[in-house]
Amino acid sequence: MFPNTTKFLIVDDFSTMRKIIKKVLSELGYTNVEEADDGKTALPMIQAAHDAGKPYEFIISDWNMPGMQGIDLLKACKADPRFKATPFMLVTAESEQKHILEAAKAGVSDYVVKPFNSQTLKGKMERVWAKHSAGQKAA
Repeated sequence: MFPNTTKFLIVDDFSTMRKIIKKVLSELGYTNVEEADDGKTALPMIQAAHDAGKPYEFIISDWNMPGMQGIDLLKACKADPRFKATPFMLVTAESEQKHILEAAKAGVSDYVVKPFNSQTLKGKMERVWAKHSAGQKAA
């Protein structure tokens, strides 16, 4: 699993959802967690954190948000060589096949459908860690 020092960014327009995800991360031992209320706010935060030498190491973003949707934030991150390898999880109420395919094509690390519980999020994070650590060894 990801080290306890992993720096997370939670992006969601609903503060309640950000609090829920933050609580789950806290229960899993993660305390280095920051929040943004949409993709438009998150993208400059991601860039600034990287430029400051303290990049986010895992991004969890809602799909449906005003300003900039999570899928657009994902695409922006994956298009930038600085963030291409950063694990990125989308959280959404959308479980339609076309959305899942679009996210996969864009390079999403994993996908969580709302509502979810802490075990579901933990399981998805473990899968992302397995993929990510295997990719790091191959690089």
